[in-house]
Amino acid sequence: MSAAPAASRTASITRSTSESSVELTLDLDGTGRSSIDTSVPFFDHLLTAFAKHSLTDLTVRSSGDTHIDAHHTVEDVAIVLGQAIRQALGDKAGISRYGDALVPLDEALAQAVVDISGRPYLVHTGEPEGYEHHLIGGHFTGSLVRHTFEAIAFNAGLTVHVRVLSGRDPHHIAEAEYKAFARAFRQAKALDPLVEGIPSTKGAL
Repeated sequence: MSAAPAASRTASITRSTSESSVELTLDLDGTGRSSIDTSVPFFDHLLTAFAKHSLTDLTVRSSGDTHIDAHHTVEDVAIVLGQAIRQALGDKAGISRYGDALVPLDEALAQAVVDISGRPYLVHTGEPEGYEHHLIGGHFTGSLVRHTFEAIAFNAGLTVHVRVLSGRDPHHIAEAEYKAFARAFRQAKALDPLVEGIPSTKGAL
C-alpha cells in the first residue's frame, strides 16, 4: 500500500491581463471551505458549490471588465482554477483517478464523469435548447457553464463528461452540473491506499 504523499496538495496562482486580475488558492485535501469573490455573483455561487461538494478549500479574488461582459472574468477564473488543480495534483501518485456522480436539484438532474487523465477533453450535452442565451441573475450567460468546464478541463488536464438529464430552471441546471462535477472530481482526486504509484499502465498521467 502506498502512503499519502508528504507534500501538501495545494496551489496559489495569480494571473493578470488587460481584461482581468485573478488571485486563487486551493487545497485539494481540504474540507470544502471557501471564500469567493469573482465580482460575478452567480459564478461565486457555482464555485462555492464546487468547493463544498468536492471537499476542496478554495479562495478566489478577481476583478475585471464586467462593465463590458462577465465573460472575460469568468473565463480567466476558470483558467486559473484549472491551472491550480493541475499544479496541486502533482505527479498524481496514489489517486483514484476516476469519479462519477449523478446529482439532482429539484427538477434538474445532471451527471458528471471525471478522469484525471492528463488529456484535456470535454463532452457536454443535454442543456435545453436556448439555454446558452439565458441570463442567470441578469449577468451570467448560460453559455458560460460549458465554457468554464472547457477552461477547467483544458488547464487541469482532465477528461470530463457532463450530461444534463432533465431540468427546466436555468439556475437549477447550472448548479446541478457544477455539483455533479464537484462530486465526481472529489472521487477522482481522492487518495486510494490500494493504489501504488501512478494509476496508469503508462506510468504517467
